[in-house]
Amino acid sequence: MATYAIGDIQGCFDELKSLLELISFSIEKDQLWFAGDIVNRGPKSLETLRFIKSLGHSAITVLGNHDIHLLASAQSNKSHRKDTFGEIFSAPDRLELLDWLRKLPLFHHDTTLNFSMLHAGVAPQWDLQKTQLLANEVERILRSNRYSEYLAQIYGNEPTCWTDELMGWDRLRCITNYFTRLRFCDESGRMNFSEKGPPGTQPEGLVPWYQLQDRRTKNQKIIFGHWSTHKLADNDFLFGQNNVFPLDTGCLWGGELTALRLEDEKIFQVPAINH
Repeated sequence: MATYAIGDIQGCFDELKSLLELISFSIEKDQLWFAGDIVNRGPKSLETLRFIKSLGHSAITVLGNHDIHLLASAQSNKSHRKDTFGEIFSAPDRLELLDWLRKLPLFHHDTTLNFSMLHAGVAPQWDLQKTQLLANEVERILRSNRYSEYLAQIYGNEPTCWTDELMGWDRLRCITNYFTRLRFCDESGRMNFSEKGPPGTQPEGLVPWYQLQDRRTKNQKIIFGHWSTHKLADNDFLFGQNNVFPLDTGCLWGGELTALRLEDEKIFQVPAINH
């Protein structure tokens, strides 16, 4: 049995099939972890959604910002020009797929493998236990009959910094943004949403979230996606340094789709097809 974590698919279903063939994935013996953003912008979001749902207990998927955006767009009946949700919205199993999607977690931790997975990042003030508890706060409301209210309130950049005193929608929006949108922040953990380049290109005063010296999860191995410009081959970044494993290698933008085998930390990649 092997466990493979896979970076952002974003509807690149053909590449996912090629990657699973490369690793000789067996649904009976292996498990797949998906680091969020399984849909949107790519050509086959519906096929990707159906396939991952069909894997049942052989897959663990955390929510990314594009996955939450799909839920919100379906609820408001509005989408952005670049979204590729049309086939999902018109699918006969649309409600079943969306119901499955909104019950996915924001965070996953495996004590046996000693790995955690989320889509983007964590606030420096959160230790493992607090990270799990705050993820559960959002998960509970998404799985409740109040999920429509949450989806209507979730957009926005404020508040940009975590404090325990946050309440209501501001608290839930801040938690969600750390888990699904974070790249750079300042030393206090204040999020910056405008800088999207690779580490080293940010203005003075900003650092990648995982480089904060006082980050309370720095002893946890964390898999994340979301950051397509964060290449594994960057000269200033060693894979696994700071106990982080970035797996979004920009398949949607002509890069690769990447899998990490957790048992030995071996990387597998397939190139993008016609992107």
